[in-house]
Amino acid sequence: MHFSESEILKKLPRQFFATLVAKVNDKIQAGEDVINLGQGNPDMPTPEYIVEAMQRATEKSVDHKYSLFRGENRFKEAIAEFYLQEYGVKIDPQSEVAVLAGSKIGLVEFPLALMNPGETLLLPNPGYPDYFSGAALGQVNVETLKLKRENDFLIDYANIADNIADEAKFLYMNYPNNPTGAIATSEFYEDTVAFAKKHSVGVVSDFAYGAIGFQEQKPLSFLQTPDAKSVGIETYTFSKTFNMAGWRVGFAVGNAEMIEALNLIQDHLFVSIFPAIQDAAITALLDVKNRESAVQKLNQVYLERRDVFIKAVRAFGWEPYVPKGAFYVLMPVPDGYSSAQFADILLDEANVAVADASGFGDGGEGFIRVGLTIDKARLKEAAERIAKLDIFKSGFLKNER
Repeated sequence: MHFSESEILKKLPRQFFATLVAKVNDKIQAGEDVINLGQGNPDMPTPEYIVEAMQRATEKSVDHKYSLFRGENRFKEAIAEFYLQEYGVKIDPQSEVAVLAGSKIGLVEFPLALMNPGETLLLPNPGYPDYFSGAALGQVNVETLKLKRENDFLIDYANIADNIADEAKFLYMNYPNNPTGAIATSEFYEDTVAFAKKHSVGVVSDFAYGAIGFQEQKPLSFLQTPDAKSVGIETYTFSKTFNMAGWRVGFAVGNAEMIEALNLIQDHLFVSIFPAIQDAAITALLDVKNRESAVQKLNQVYLERRDVFIKAVRAFGWEPYVPKGAFYVLMPVPDGYSSAQFADILLDEANVAVADASGFGDGGEGFIRVGLTIDKARLKEAAERIAKLDIFKSGFLKNER
């Protein structure tokens, strides 16, 4: 017998990160010493205070049962308290919180929960590739919004044609940004709310890197903006803030109607998250002293890594877009090469793996993304390997896209 994939599955985009991992693993299995700068998987361990909370929680037999479908009330209350402490935003834990097994789930299921086939979703370009997976599963139309370096990779609402804005039902945005490392300003978020109201467009703020900022002021939450909850939601993950990538826990907060739709689709797809993980997540959020210490250390590590790498590449004339948040550095590709070609050269000739930024949309063409999820010594070594390539020895024109 033969069983073919559904038409919806056939229309899914190539899984960018799975392809990248396969390329790197092939080199490693061949015995090569590959420095992997292509990943967005935090390399540091989960803070000890959270691990200890998890150990205690797993000993409680009550946590061995099914969770409530929409998450434990104590966890939702902790999420609301965290947003009030961190951002001064009031959240109703019962109507304005959706518990997620990682924020990716919320972002991918969103079009299925709140859009009909043929409706229009506005996506940043470059942007997280799985946004496009959600659009394909929901069978919705996509219009991409080009993020440009000269605009600090912020969405330029003035350049969105009125007919496209009026057709759109929802907009995704992501700051601090993957892959650029750009951050949002309060003025930008005010413009976002104004755009949403003018064109009746709902907003989804992907705040995955919300704790990681290299400015004196920490990254802003979209929901801090006046009237933001009237137009949108924000997704948050423990993966980046607390190095809990494998734990798969996150949440969405904000507009009650949008949250209800996410909760409803999850009623049919999941039975929430292992209660012990929810209890550990409560400790992560509400043990304020340990939380603030962990986040401060995290930011210091990424700042030091960023500066070591930037100094090393500037030494041979390679000028980055200096990130203000997240843990990536966007680097221009030398003239005469595509992003994919240059990424392959780095892997094949220098054993340095990077992410081809065109994998985040054609707005990423002309750049590669370097992840800071590796120690300073290896970052410096990666830069030294790249400097020895003929392409840099002969000099090149810097790409100022």
